[in-house]
Order: sequence, then C-alpha cells, then structure tokens
Amino acid sequence: MGIPATRICLLSVLAVLAAVSELAGSVGGSGECGRVPAQRLALRLAPCASAALNARAPVPASCCGEVRKLGRNPRCLCAVMLSSTARSAGVRPAVAMTIPKRCRLARRPVGYKCGGDAPLFN
Repeated sequence: MGIPATRICLLSVLAVLAAVSELAGSVGGSGECGRVPAQRLALRLAPCASAALNARAPVPASCCGEVRKLGRNPRCLCAVMLSSTARSAGVRPAVAMTIPKRCRLARRPVGYKCGGDAPLFN
C-alpha cells in the first residue's frame, strides 16, 4: 500500500514552509510553545493530515500521540493547529480542533477557546 499523493503533497508543503520560516528568522524566544516556534511544531502533526482535512477520516494513533504531547500545553496546541504552516497546507481549523476529542483524550480541557470563539476541545 503506497502513501496517498495528497499526503505526500501536504508533507512537502509543510517541509518547505518550515524551511522558509527558518530562513526568514522566525525563531522566537518564547512563544506559545516556548523556544520552538509553532510553525516548526506543526510538522509533528503530519500524521494528522487527513484527519485535519476531513472530520470523518480516521485519526491515526501516531497523530493522537503527538496531540497528547502538544495538548499538555493547550495554548501551544492551539497555536500549532492555527499556524500559518498548517493553514498553508490546507488544514481546516474547525476540523483540526476536533482531533483531541476524536483521539478520546480523557484529560482534555473542556471549553478552552482558541483564536476567539473557536473551541479547541469539544
């Protein structure tokens, strides 16, 4: 079974965007995710690509593992899911926000808001 062409394209776009953000000097000292920019951390969510585009797509275990790690800091997870890297890759924020629930994270904060009125965890 091969890797779907859309996933390869999405991963390529994410890699190029991360490289461009590095060259542009966007490495910050202390953002929502500490010393690592949310743009770079967005690459960790590559296994979530299909789940972030389609609310009916299954969420791979590798995606849930990364979401669990990033979910320890809800502001960071929010920043990653709403990052320009994710948006440029075609991630649908409203769908991406459902991934923590779809991963059945038992300790997800309820009602945490992300970027105004968009709930991070449902």
